[in-house]
Amino acid sequence: MAVLADSDTRWKWGALTARRLSPEPDSVHLTGYLLRGRATPTARQLGEVGVRADRLTEVTCAEFLAALSAPDREPRDAYDIVVLALVGGAVQAVLHGARALWPEPGARPVFVTGYVGVVYEKLADGLLLRHGADLVLANSRHDAERFRAVYEGVGAEAGAVVETALPFLEPAHADTYEPVGSTAHRVVFAVQPSVPDARADRTYLLRRAAEHARLHPGREVLIKLRSRPGEHTTHLEELPYQRLAEQLPGGLPSNCRLVYGNMGEVLDTTDLLVTVSSTAALESLHRGIPTAVLTDLGVRETLGNHHFLGSGCLASWTQLDAGLLPEPDPDWLAAQGVGSPAAGPAGAPGGQDPYAAARARLTELLDGAGLPAVAPYYTRDTAPGYLPGILARHHLGPDGHPLPGAARTGAEGSRLRRRLRAHLREAARGAYRHGVQRVAPVIRRLGEL
Repeated sequence: MAVLADSDTRWKWGALTARRLSPEPDSVHLTGYLLRGRATPTARQLGEVGVRADRLTEVTCAEFLAALSAPDREPRDAYDIVVLALVGGAVQAVLHGARALWPEPGARPVFVTGYVGVVYEKLADGLLLRHGADLVLANSRHDAERFRAVYEGVGAEAGAVVETALPFLEPAHADTYEPVGSTAHRVVFAVQPSVPDARADRTYLLRRAAEHARLHPGREVLIKLRSRPGEHTTHLEELPYQRLAEQLPGGLPSNCRLVYGNMGEVLDTTDLLVTVSSTAALESLHRGIPTAVLTDLGVRETLGNHHFLGSGCLASWTQLDAGLLPEPDPDWLAAQGVGSPAAGPAGAPGGQDPYAAARARLTELLDGAGLPAVAPYYTRDTAPGYLPGILARHHLGPDGHPLPGAARTGAEGSRLRRRLRAHLREAARGAYRHGVQRVAPVIRRLGEL
């Protein structure tokens, strides 16, 4: 089984999904590929995710397609199942590349894709870019209904949509979770790279977290960060909280600090989770931890907190300062595929396995005589002004074949040349990150003068 991912969070989703799709998760042979780009995770980020592969390689889209099409050169590259843990445009590129490789029905991998968390923006765009995969995983009943409605609304086949759950919602130590009572002793503010994106808003949230710590000296307030300055994750972070904290008047109180680490491990000792709209809220709710989705900056689609309407979790820092511990709505939790640890794997009612249907579909596809050619909704007929640009960004032609010189095997060139290319790529990434985090904000502020 292979996973192609383009960021640390998508690697986590893809690798865990691959294991959940296997009847024997502990014995699955997992080969990982990291799509080369601005968000390619560092070794530190991969270590923090905590999900390892038997082999991990950084590739371009064309190089990944070359690996899929050359099992005779390297037998371990022949995969039955490929999980595409990518942004929508990259999924579409791989699917069109696969159609070029296998234009007729026959033996090819089963392609699986989905979303790493809450889907609160670009629903139609993201879904149609994922159309053509053999399985499009929905993280809840709510999402499955929305996904099918989008596909049916454009006249596309919706049979690939399968309801599952977020693969990291099943806690490893379900019997250790206990109610926190009426007081929270450890409060975790789970920040997001791009929500909100304005300096004033991010500084406001940081200041309120610090003020909460000062108001409650008996509480420990942790500000859970996603990445270190210079690292990128799924979304761009132009204003890292680390730098904002350095500029905060009065600094952070002694009982308030910045932390990194695996989110699951942080939640093991959390009494109250606070966020704007992070998927961490679903992990927290699944464990039965009181969870607050902030309304301080409004309930707006651009923030993503509108996804939690009806959850019972919407609250402000002012209400949390006064001692509020939100209580979630059970019906909302059930619709989102989220539940208490006692409810069974991933909160499924009655202890049912939420991945059973997906595994059954995979078995059906793999046991057949052959698979039909990949058939995305977007083609040169349905989207002639959109699709070619998406494919070109991944160095594929309009027909899905790699452009000349795009696919290069790892064996080409001398060792010195490969190392030089690696150093040049890292330097280019560093320059890009510096531009995003240092130069762009300055230019933006100058434009506001």
